[in-house]
Amino acid sequence: MKSVVVEALKKEKAVVLVSGGLDSATVLAMAKAEGYDCHTLAFDYGQRHRSELIAAQRIAQAAGCIHKVVKLDLTAIGGSALTDDTIAVPTDNHSAGIPVTYVPARNTVFLSIALGWAEVLDARHIFIGVNAVDYSGYPDCRPEYIAAFQTLANLATKAGVEGRTIAIHTPLIALSKASIILCGLTLGVNYHQTVACYQADHEGRACGACDSCRLRQEGFQQAGVQDPTRYQQVI
Repeated sequence: MKSVVVEALKKEKAVVLVSGGLDSATVLAMAKAEGYDCHTLAFDYGQRHRSELIAAQRIAQAAGCIHKVVKLDLTAIGGSALTDDTIAVPTDNHSAGIPVTYVPARNTVFLSIALGWAEVLDARHIFIGVNAVDYSGYPDCRPEYIAAFQTLANLATKAGVEGRTIAIHTPLIALSKASIILCGLTLGVNYHQTVACYQADHEGRACGACDSCRLRQEGFQQAGVQDPTRYQQVI
């Protein structure tokens, strides 16, 4: 009887993608609040804004999570202002269509590796902070994309074939940035620790001019909350 009780008390494992930014920090807090045993995953993929990796580690440690960093080299294919130093990060907020900060197939690559780690851990849940409202036009942040990957996840894995489905959770997908911030604050998220700027400096200070900074600033303003972001210059 005792072993049955202990088994019942075990938390379900979840892999949570943590970039070091505002959204993923909120998703981690949400998954923890729901009682999951969270294992956090970050990617060193050659991104321009590498200080986010330090932020991701800090956030994961504060939450008491096992944290893994997978090293990739997406600079080898380039095609994005975040992985190719010859492409400037736009600061005019007037780019038409999908912006140059889109990293080709990034979420597909990240979710695929998260899926593999979930199988190794025997975790049945993956959390990712994609958002279809304030998402800068990235195609791999849309509900249609997540639904398609969910299908793939259970066709392409041993776990899925054996009936142990792995669910992709996107709790922020329909929320505004302001709503995300307010939700995170109720869960105790320290947004001062997060780094979201596309060209943050080595200390993690934001430029205040890129699309990510703009969306973040607007989110705090609309939420009626003081922006705790550290900027390279006074905004």
